[in-house]
Amino acid sequence: MSQLSYAKGPTSTPLLETTIGQALRSAAARWGSDLALVSRHQSLRWTWGQLDAEVDRVATGLLRLCVARGDRVGIWAPNCAEWTVTQFATARIGAVLVTINPAYRTSEVEYALNKVGCSVLVSAPRFKTSDYVGMLREIGAPRLPHLRHRITTGAEAHEGFLTWQDLLAEADPEALTRAEAQLLPDDAINIQFTSGTTGFPKGATLTHRNILNNGYFTAQTIALTQRDRICIPVPLYHCFGMVLGNLAALTSGAAMVYPGEAFDPLAALQAVEAEGCTALYGVPTMFIAMLNHPGLEGMDVGTLRTGIMAGSPCPVTVMRQVMDQLGMREVTIGYGMTETSPLTTQTATDDPIEERVGTVGRVHPHAETKVVGPEGATLPIGEQGEYCSRGYAVMLGYWDDPARTAEAIDHDGWMHSGDLATMDAAGYVRITGRIKDMIIRGGENIYPREIEEFLLTHPHVADAQVFGVNDDKYGEEVCAWVIARADAAITADDILAHCRGRIAHFKVPRYVRVVESFAMTVTGKAQKFEMRRIMEAELQTA
Repeated sequence: MSQLSYAKGPTSTPLLETTIGQALRSAAARWGSDLALVSRHQSLRWTWGQLDAEVDRVATGLLRLCVARGDRVGIWAPNCAEWTVTQFATARIGAVLVTINPAYRTSEVEYALNKVGCSVLVSAPRFKTSDYVGMLREIGAPRLPHLRHRITTGAEAHEGFLTWQDLLAEADPEALTRAEAQLLPDDAINIQFTSGTTGFPKGATLTHRNILNNGYFTAQTIALTQRDRICIPVPLYHCFGMVLGNLAALTSGAAMVYPGEAFDPLAALQAVEAEGCTALYGVPTMFIAMLNHPGLEGMDVGTLRTGIMAGSPCPVTVMRQVMDQLGMREVTIGYGMTETSPLTTQTATDDPIEERVGTVGRVHPHAETKVVGPEGATLPIGEQGEYCSRGYAVMLGYWDDPARTAEAIDHDGWMHSGDLATMDAAGYVRITGRIKDMIIRGGENIYPREIEEFLLTHPHVADAQVFGVNDDKYGEEVCAWVIARADAAITADDILAHCRGRIAHFKVPRYVRVVESFAMTVTGKAQKFEMRRIMEAELQTA
């Protein structure tokens, strides 16, 4: 190890140079009769052979809808078998899967579909309080000019929509072979929206090679085999679910187990017990909810050995409880970002306890990491700076946005995270803060500028500042300070009413204050750190 904060991962295991569709063919050939997928809320169990056959049927159905290599196909649904079949079917024919947050509302889904030009959308009819069919009808076809086909999961028919059954077709091996023959590992295959510090969400564009290998090396890090079963309560629309869950399973033969449409602590624990899960994934708030659930007492979760905790910083006490109370002695912590497929560092199952609870591990295979100062120079060991990474996992770029791509990836190929970090002499990385003023609420990355711009669409709002405040349950909560227009009166309830149903629930401010002015510097810049201090003091005395 040098005296600089730089590390390069091992390269002894070669990268997979194949497509996701080919990887599924290999999995079906190798583990055909082994369990591949359990969707407990759908009472569905498939082997790898059955999953491969179902993917062929849906891939053929997409070809018959004239979906071609490079076309964008959106998926807007909670965790379900159809989500995963769509993931693999689009990859099989070279269509680009566009993953849409199930919490998105009308303005957000309209933007996402139009930004990348989705020609097909697979959607759940509804989820929780969200009426997806109703929202798509509200948007209307004229405002979605690229969208040719809308398909709903489930058996229920909806006027103007195809059903999942309509999509299923008798597999056409010749057509599938022709489609697959055109594909390359470096083709774009997935677009995931990630909010930016300015403006609208950006579409991080990822390849087969990006995400398949990230799943592969993650599976190797936690020693997954076909004997393992992964409990996946994290959402599939995130890299956490679809890459570290689905693609780690694909490359190791482990089974994917979905406890429900969305996270529920009891459902996750019941899935572990009923299915004999050996691995469990979650953000810290999920693990806290499971540890504190009364149903845990008396439940047999003794099959657990490993898993991944990621998405936000993990309290040391929680990590120790996960090891002791859930028996996950080989649990790991991972760090990365959507733009890097996602993981670039991860703790090892046999790392010392101090490193596993206090760091985000060391560099992944075939990746490079460094910590740089404000001028871009690599810093000495132990000094705090910006965390950067490079290698196979770095995205192609933001869809149709070369300027923002150039801001994120420098001319040497380094992805700049915006996160502050230190690296020690052994290569362990500690994330120490954020350059960007991103809020992390229960594993969801929230960018204040996006919410501020939305609040400014209210006719009575003159200005808005959004920032995070500490929260025991979620780590951080969203707080908004707003200034009303001179000729208008506005209340906190007015602001909340403006947000509900129009932006994702996790972006809706938990706290709203109508103020006359913001904390400002002498040069007129808002001081969010000072507003945060004032707000947290107010909440402590409330």
